[in-house]
Amino acid sequence: MEILGVGPSELIFIIIIALIVLGPKDMQKAGRTLGKWLRKIMTSDGWKLFQQTSREIQTLPNRLMREAAIDELKDIQKDVTQSLDSVQKNLRPSQPASSLTPNRPAVSEPENTILPTLTRAAEDDDQNA
Repeated sequence: MEILGVGPSELIFIIIIALIVLGPKDMQKAGRTLGKWLRKIMTSDGWKLFQQTSREIQTLPNRLMREAAIDELKDIQKDVTQSLDSVQKNLRPSQPASSLTPNRPAVSEPENTILPTLTRAAEDDDQNA
């Protein structure tokens, strides 16, 4: 946990130095003054604005990526609808919608060349047994 960029070990070091320099009695007064000063800062409108701006800056990359993805999806959707519209305009009214699929020649089933070989091998094994 860091407070204003100061970690726990650094904070302990600062307190020890302050205790040595100020002494125990002046340390209480300095702590009280420092606490009041920090409370004023933390409750000020400027600090709240700083925190809000900091959150916005931290979430900015994610928000930009989401907006870019949405814009890209809208562009793709527009391209697809334009392509579909142009295809529909090019169709003649007498042509059925199934004419969009290309005519494919009938494909004959390939001959099974492995099965006869296996069958002959099995017959040879039966004859040898």
